[in-house]
This record gives sequence, C-alpha cells and structure tokens, in this order.
Amino acid sequence: MRARFYEIALRTPSPHELANFYRDALGYEFRNEGEGALGVAVDRRIRLVSGPAKSLEYAVYAANTEKDLAHLIARLDQAKIQREGSDIAGLKRGAVRFADPDGNSFAFGVADQLASPGTADGVPMSARIQHIVFASTNIQRMIDFFVDVIGFQLSDRVLDSSGGLKTAFLRCSEEHHSLAIFAASENRLDHHCYESRNWNEIRDWADHLAKLRIPLKWGPGRHGPGDNLFIFVHDPDGNWVEISAELEIVQADRAIGEWPHEERTLNSWGAAPLRS
Repeated sequence: MRARFYEIALRTPSPHELANFYRDALGYEFRNEGEGALGVAVDRRIRLVSGPAKSLEYAVYAANTEKDLAHLIARLDQAKIQREGSDIAGLKRGAVRFADPDGNSFAFGVADQLASPGTADGVPMSARIQHIVFASTNIQRMIDFFVDVIGFQLSDRVLDSSGGLKTAFLRCSEEHHSLAIFAASENRLDHHCYESRNWNEIRDWADHLAKLRIPLKWGPGRHGPGDNLFIFVHDPDGNWVEISAELEIVQADRAIGEWPHEERTLNSWGAAPLRS
C-alpha cells in the first residue's frame, strides 16, 4: 500500500473556537461547514466537527494511484471488512471508508488535485500533515489489521524487558512511519503530526508559537525510532500536536527494528512520558 496521511477530522465542543487556534498556530485557512469547519493549507487539511473533545471523527489517507486504491479495496473485500463509499471533499470519486479493530474511522482515496490545498500558508515554515498515533488495548490486533489487511509495513517495535510489545511504528511510504500505535488501558487518539523540513524550521516553529504564547509541552527532542526531531504543544481541547523534522527515510527491505521500552527510546535527548 502506497499512500500518505492527508486529512484529520477532530471532534470538538467548539469547532469555530478550535479553528482559531489552528489558523493562528498552523496557518490553516478555514471555511465554515454547518456546525463545523474545514481548514486547508499547503500539504495539510483539518476538519473540525461537533462532538466530545480529544476524539477522532476520521483520518484520511491519499493513495498514490488509482491502482493502489483498487488493491486496497480488494484486500478489504478479501478480509471481509465492511466498507462504504466516501464523498469526502478533496478525494476523487471511488474513495472508501471503514473502521479499524478499535473502531477508529479511516477513509482512503486518491487526492483530487483540483480540490487539493493550493492556498498560501499563513506561516513561513513548512508543515506537511504526516502521521497519526493511537493508544490501543490490543496493539497486536491493530498491527495485524494494518499490515495484513491494509498493507502497511512495520518499521520498528518497542518491547519491554519481558518482550511485551509496547509500541509499533508502521509506514505506507518511504518515511519511517505514517501511523503509530502504543499499548494502553484505553483506546483513544494520542496525537497527530506535521513534518517540517529541518532543525532550523523546528526552531522557527518554536519562535512562532512563543509569539502566540503557546508553550511547548514536550521537546525539543529526538525520537529513537524514526530519528526525528520534535516539539509538542496542546491545542485548546488538550489534543497533542507534534511538529517534526528529518524523519528517517527507509528502504522497502529494511529489517524491522527493536527498541527497549525506556525514556531514551522516546527521547534520546532527555525526559519522555512513557504512556504505555
């Protein structure tokens, strides 16, 4: 499966108030859609809909080609995964929507270039929407679904001292991960991430956020798996939002890496929240 993370739809009690944050912080340009709002910028899209805070409405991936999408649909049908058509703006006709084993909703389609982001950023730094992360009570079931059914590849695993699986990083492109899952006591959204170009842009993002009085909640630091630089902030609902840079590019035949479950794996520069 060859695809890229394309759009996130977040539930929120106050869509238009949350839109103000993403407009100022990430440079999105919003248009109202009933009780919700659609934000668009270069290489990123976010939809805000009414609902409980810190929860996902759906995540959208854009398949590289029509052939990739057809192959995914065939895999879903072979695995007898219930699917339905999707008319999400920005995707060509023929997109599909389905749920993973934890009930998270996904849509896959081919991006419609005529409807893709083409407006100028409200910030000078790059911020391509790049990956999403979930907590799960059954991490192995989720891995099996995304690898065996959807066609993602496993890049790295994090294991505890007894060999128990704590975190998995999966990819659907040449980048180290497009999706990650960690073991937890509940199923939930953890965070979504934007990829900038380099360390200097991480610095510039931190300066930009400081001018808005948005404090960093974690970082700057460097992850072990993926080798990427990062900073994290919270949006007004409490969602974790990551800005990353220099994520590892991997070869298709790269061996699956294994990492110990410790702070240094999550942040080789210092402290890290061991959420699993």
